[in-house]
Amino acid sequence: MKKALLYFALGTVISFLINYFFYSSEDIKLDIFYALSFGFAWGIAYYLDSPDFTLPQKLGLSFAAMAALVLIGTLVFTLELAIPAILKFSTVFVAYYLIASFRGNKSLRN
Repeated sequence: MKKALLYFALGTVISFLINYFFYSSEDIKLDIFYALSFGFAWGIAYYLDSPDFTLPQKLGLSFAAMAALVLIGTLVFTLELAIPAILKFSTVFVAYYLIASFRGNKSLRN
């Protein structure tokens, strides 16, 4: 769990710094929200990368996390601004498992 929180924190900080310095959005709250969704994806992907979770559990938890991002994004911003957070989340989630698939043990944890 500690490493999942570390992945979350590092993903959030790195994403925020890249967005802030290279894309310079007008809305700092939106940059923070997108950075949190990016870090959240890395943390959840790492946390679920375990034989303790079945594939349906992994899918269900990842969809629940995406639904939470949509709900929070819609409440704070608008649905149109919440959708890119889902795209960032799903892209990172797929990238994590793509990278893991190239390993012999099919996990980035080992």
